[in-house]
Amino acid sequence: MNWQLLLDNLSNPALLFFVLGVLAVRVGSDLEIPSGSSRFISLYLLFCIGFKGGQELTHSSLNMEMFQTMGFGILMACLVPIYSFFFLKKRFGVENAGAIAAAYGSVSAVTFVTAISFLEALRISFSGHMVAVMALMEAPAIVVGVMLVRQFAGRQNTHSGGIGHLLRHSLTNGSVFLILGSLVIGFLSSEKQALGIKPFTTDIYKGFLAIFLLDMGITSGRKLEEFFKSGWSAAAFAVLMPMVNGCLTAWVSGWITADTGNRLLLSILAASASYIAVPAAMKIAVPKANPGLFLPMALAVTFPFNITVGLPLYLSLIQMSGGPT
Repeated sequence: MNWQLLLDNLSNPALLFFVLGVLAVRVGSDLEIPSGSSRFISLYLLFCIGFKGGQELTHSSLNMEMFQTMGFGILMACLVPIYSFFFLKKRFGVENAGAIAAAYGSVSAVTFVTAISFLEALRISFSGHMVAVMALMEAPAIVVGVMLVRQFAGRQNTHSGGIGHLLRHSLTNGSVFLILGSLVIGFLSSEKQALGIKPFTTDIYKGFLAIFLLDMGITSGRKLEEFFKSGWSAAAFAVLMPMVNGCLTAWVSGWITADTGNRLLLSILAASASYIAVPAAMKIAVPKANPGLFLPMALAVTFPFNITVGLPLYLSLIQMSGGPT
């Protein structure tokens, strides 16, 4: 692992604002980002990344590598919840195992956005279709997680209106819908039209990302107390599972694409865990699952691990396996 890369990442201002948020909670500060502002910033970030991804797609040609990358992402979103479920079932019970498995099979848009910022700081390019890959990976894991709970706990413990309804709910989830819509709009917009809103989509992007990570730090800090009650097994899983998924993808993705940026984004998507779409879906589909368990695992442990240690670790593995330095 490139330790200098790790140190540089740890000194990233956006990441330090995340740490500041956690610290604010631990010392009892009344620092808080208004909920309305927080939601606006999250929507802004998704809008920007979707729109810029659509613009990148206009410069990309449809090829086998693009479809292979999308197929690989969907495959990981289906496989991760399956082996995670069977690993967790005995320790946490069927409902909690299904919810955790769905969270770790799905993806975190904020982690993805942070990874893009990481690549841009290193001047490593990536393809616009990776935004579509991220959006496509969110729903399958939720469906697989609910199907596993139905199979092992019985239908009476799930309350969704069928798999079709659940899939529709996942795809119309605000974050997924916005990023897909922004991707299409960015694709349809000309370069001249996109230039007109560039100050909004590019110039102030990193500042908003820093404020958003400050808010995420505050939220994570508040979840830590509840998480500590679940014991060390949950903490171990929240670190080891993303690390295994990310490292495995960093290595295997070389057979899918030679692009370092795309490989890193695939790795961070495989390693990330959803703490927005999955909790919303599980509240409806598997109400017996405990959000005080899977939500802090994804938000307070896996998210900080990925943006501090995970990103430089996965990039180092990619470079070791043949990516450019």
